Amino acid sequence: MQVAILMIHVAIAIALVVLILLQQGKGAEAGAAFGGGASQTVFGSRGSGGFLSKFTAVLAAAFFATSLTLAWYATQASQAPEAGIPDSRLIEQQQSVPTLDDEASDVDNTAPVLEESGD
Repeated sequence: MQVAILMIHVAIAIALVVLILLQQGKGAEAGAAFGGGASQTVFGSRGSGGFLSKFTAVLAAAFFATSLTLAWYATQASQAPEAGIPDSRLIEQQQSVPTLDDEASDVDNTAPVLEESGD
């Protein structure tokens, strides 16, 4: 479930970036006075500004909702026990691990000495 929400979150983020880049800035309306307004008739007389801004608001709300959901999943997954003195069973398990001192002491661990040649 968390992976599905993460994939939706990424898709919404990409859609938001594309949608914001498609929108015209505030100064773009000045060009319509000189005959540039005819290209905006696809979305109606007001142009695409109303539709794109409303759709951006919907995507932004969905982005916030998925962000909060992913944050909630992250806090639920990291419910660690309290720090402090560990349980006695855990201490016993750690003490049963063999160490190097437990091996036989009759093994010679010294490094070999190279013989010098008499040339």
